[in-house]
Amino acid sequence: MYYLDHAAATPLSAKAKKAFTAYFSDQFFNPSSPYLPAQTVRDAYEAAKDTIAHSIGARGADLIITAGATESINLAFSFRYSTCNRDKCVLISAVEHPAVSETAKKSGSYDTIKVSKHGIIDLADLAAKITPHTQFISIALASSELGSIQPIAKAAELVKAERARRLAAGETTPLYLHCDASQGLGILDIKVARLGVDLLTLNSAKVYGPKGIGALWVGRGVKLEPLIVGGGQESGLRSGTENVPGVIGFAAAIKEAAAHQKTEQKRLLGLKNTLKGILTSADQPIIFLGDPKHQLANFLPLSIPGLDAERLIYKLEKQQVYLSTGAACAANKGQKSQALKAIGITNEQIAGSLRISLGKLNTEKNIQQAGHLILEAINEEQERTSGKTK
Repeated sequence: MYYLDHAAATPLSAKAKKAFTAYFSDQFFNPSSPYLPAQTVRDAYEAAKDTIAHSIGARGADLIITAGATESINLAFSFRYSTCNRDKCVLISAVEHPAVSETAKKSGSYDTIKVSKHGIIDLADLAAKITPHTQFISIALASSELGSIQPIAKAAELVKAERARRLAAGETTPLYLHCDASQGLGILDIKVARLGVDLLTLNSAKVYGPKGIGALWVGRGVKLEPLIVGGGQESGLRSGTENVPGVIGFAAAIKEAAAHQKTEQKRLLGLKNTLKGILTSADQPIIFLGDPKHQLANFLPLSIPGLDAERLIYKLEKQQVYLSTGAACAANKGQKSQALKAIGITNEQIAGSLRISLGKLNTEKNIQQAGHLILEAINEEQERTSGKTK
């Protein structure tokens, strides 16, 4: 198998599986119960939260566990804001995941921040669009389709300056900066203080942990409204019996990723360069997307104008080469990528776009073999379409 879609899902690591297995069977107790075995489970749960939080330079007490990144993002958008009908009180980048863009639509009034042809936010456009009515800004740490790494710290400086202006003017409208770090987790060294954000979304499924577990780091002073009410778990922001095995597994996975982050980043970059070198010898011209200087080490998005990417995917699947046309959510719906539209490429280029994302299941030999299979499929499709044209 040649798995080239780690951005969509990662396999569960052996350490994560071993860590959470006992909490599915022997340690089954509800952590909210008063007796000793249950309190032992509570201690393990809180320790796991601390491990996850410490990996981003935060406290476990400020982490709200959710059922994945999408819920985390929705919870972030539950900030206590004033009604905003005329003015655009929410800003998001033009290359956000649907979990952000669809949630922004429900906020009442939002606007998008322009991006460059590489998918990097235009800081001047962000500065121009921050008004006295802006209350919430959401920018992913790295695009889920392009892998382009955003200048979050610089965006945070603009937010800080606007807060200072409001304070001096006696204005009380809050302004929060949210960042979805799902794709960068495990690849980049992420610290909330260095980023300067108020809210940060994490996703276990992208870092070789269990699926169905995510988290939202909430900075001090940020007021949120619960989406799910009940027993008051997670500081009253996410009621429901805690998913102890999931959190234990998430903690083990993120601890493992943090320990090998630098070496894995270097390894993935080497594999990426190997694959890129093979593909550049294709008869059909290939356009590599995203920012080559500011891109996740495991991302290789590309476009082959004139070819049908979906045909290529089905063709490659027969060879057990698995990749995608973009974010799995959009691809599943058969929708054209909003992120690719935002960077200004043509419909023909969008139709020929692929997202290749590497990870632990790839080796140098594996990537070389996959590269030649992709190259062969591209050349065959190019010959087929050339024959039709003639």
